[in-house]
Amino acid sequence: MEIGVGLPGAIRGATAENVLEWAREADRAGFSSLATLDRLVYDNYDSLTTLAAAAAVTERARLTTSILISPLYSNTALLAKQAATIDRLSGGRLVLGVAAGSRPDDFRASGVELGGRGKRLEAQVAELRAIWSGERRGFAGGIGPSVTAPPILMGGHSPAALSRTARVADGWISGGGGVDMFAGGLAALRAAWQEAGREGKPRVVSLTYFALGSRAEELADQYLSDYYGFAPPYAQLVLRNAAVGEAKLTETLARLEQLGCDEVLLAPCGADLDQLKELRAVTGK
Repeated sequence: MEIGVGLPGAIRGATAENVLEWAREADRAGFSSLATLDRLVYDNYDSLTTLAAAAAVTERARLTTSILISPLYSNTALLAKQAATIDRLSGGRLVLGVAAGSRPDDFRASGVELGGRGKRLEAQVAELRAIWSGERRGFAGGIGPSVTAPPILMGGHSPAALSRTARVADGWISGGGGVDMFAGGLAALRAAWQEAGREGKPRVVSLTYFALGSRAEELADQYLSDYYGFAPPYAQLVLRNAAVGEAKLTETLARLEQLGCDEVLLAPCGADLDQLKELRAVTGK
């Protein structure tokens, strides 16, 4: 199982130095991916812009949106160009994780309808791939830059989300609800994949929050209660299942690997670089 790390761009107060130094250090340490979280109405950095910045200071790690609320991007042609630009500038390292989203305030702020977002997401994936294939769109040809289509992973645990993933995506990203939520979603995804007549196996990824060191519990409670404050019961679910402390992190990694997880993306609950140093010590990076 590969181990990637989240960048701290979704933590209030994270500085540019925090984010870029995390990217440099994680890339040098050998983590498989650098990942971003996405939402609009919050004091966080934009996912695509952050990955573009990370691309400039790294060389090997994949750059993953985990996930991008892509229905907010009502101009799919522009999204395709932005994603292709990151992929091209990074030497083909982009992994585009997308999901329908669920927070009404993000959609209201964008002037985008919340209803029907799942169907729009599915159509959007088809449009992205058509654009990346070089399909002619005007006098000058296609929408560049030309790239080999980045892999598309989808998030979500609802039956509709898992069915959509099985039909049109290359794989799945499980949210931060813990190992048991991952296990249940994985079983449903595999059944949907087979029902859709897909060959091979989907790539399966788990987003897992972590906090380490003497303030681990405080960091996790403060951050997750704030970030998921719009849904207190879910915030408590995520907090209960976060990998808080070395023992819980070690156990979580072992269980995910046993279940067949291809990659875990460890998202920090604190922006201080000491969290990455602690993580390297536990994971042997």
